Amino acid sequence: MTQRDYYEVLGVGRNASNDDLKTAFRQKARQFHPDVNKDADAEEKFKELNEAYAVLSDADKRAAYDRFGHAGVRGATGMPDFSVDFSDLSDIFDFFGFGSFGRSSRRARNTPRRGADLQHRLDLTFEEAVFGVEKEIDINRDEVCSTCNGSGAEPGTSRTRCSACNGTGEVRQVRQTLLGSMVQVTTCPTCGGQGETISTPCHTCQGRGVERKMRRKVVTVPGGVDSGTQIRLAGEGQPGMNGGPHGNLYIVLNVKPHEYFKRRDNDILLNLTINVAQAALGAEVQIPTIDGPATLKIPAGSQPGKVLRLRGKGVPYLRSNGRGDQLVLLNVEVPVRLNTEQRELFEQLAKSLGSEVHPVERSFIDWLKDALGG
Repeated sequence: MTQRDYYEVLGVGRNASNDDLKTAFRQKARQFHPDVNKDADAEEKFKELNEAYAVLSDADKRAAYDRFGHAGVRGATGMPDFSVDFSDLSDIFDFFGFGSFGRSSRRARNTPRRGADLQHRLDLTFEEAVFGVEKEIDINRDEVCSTCNGSGAEPGTSRTRCSACNGTGEVRQVRQTLLGSMVQVTTCPTCGGQGETISTPCHTCQGRGVERKMRRKVVTVPGGVDSGTQIRLAGEGQPGMNGGPHGNLYIVLNVKPHEYFKRRDNDILLNLTINVAQAALGAEVQIPTIDGPATLKIPAGSQPGKVLRLRGKGVPYLRSNGRGDQLVLLNVEVPVRLNTEQRELFEQLAKSLGSEVHPVERSFIDWLKDALGG
């Protein structure tokens, strides 16, 4: 197959500078790399691109190519002789996720990094969730070692330059691939990319530079929270690395069930059982609310499932003023055992009410859903 002109492959003129060549190669490498471009001919185009750059970026090979064409850069075997050091093209390999090629692992490892976030579960009573509360919690997290001040070395000793990488934090290996000789840069296995080793680790932190400590924090829980609500304490998480900021601490709230109350959004639900006489004649009764006992007026003729509303007796709105309501669901209890007097009274009542019955068009559950708004 006839080879294309190398300048045409890179899309540059014959007077292109080395910077022009490098820019063109970077742009087209992103376009044709097989890991990004899934076209069937992407791999061949990338090899062609690599070959063109390998020749034109080398002053001697470029001069031979300009004078004799492709024949000027072929070796004794008749195959193109091209090798390129990719260490100065680190951004290309970063783009493809190849962090180990050419990128300075030590520089990356020494970049300030934010600490990890922590999470703590906090249990609340129903009342605490409604009105808010201050809680003390104990957090187990890393702190800068009090013995070595974070150096990791035993006091009186110091870190030493890594002999394996000579302090660079990385080691280089030349690998032969289909694309030619490729320089692979990897993190130094001896020092982990730090460029320094610790001969005498700190006895407190064993060379980590941090030690585990228990810290007590006061958490202010606002009124109106619910299970699953998270409170963020900025900067109270794990310490950062290389001078980076602390992570955050997230308090995840869990509200325990109440004996009587249930919550629906910002309303509090109470299921109240009354007797037949109270339902028929009406009554004033004392009921529990989240604020304490309150008087509830039951209208005469109240049916099972009737919902009565106490305004402003619900849960405070978390991000605005005001509160929800307390909804009281009436459950009319039919007596199971009657004494003689009660039975005589009910028999008299039955005679006066008659024996006529009425079929129900809708189910009680449907009616109840309508009463509570779904």
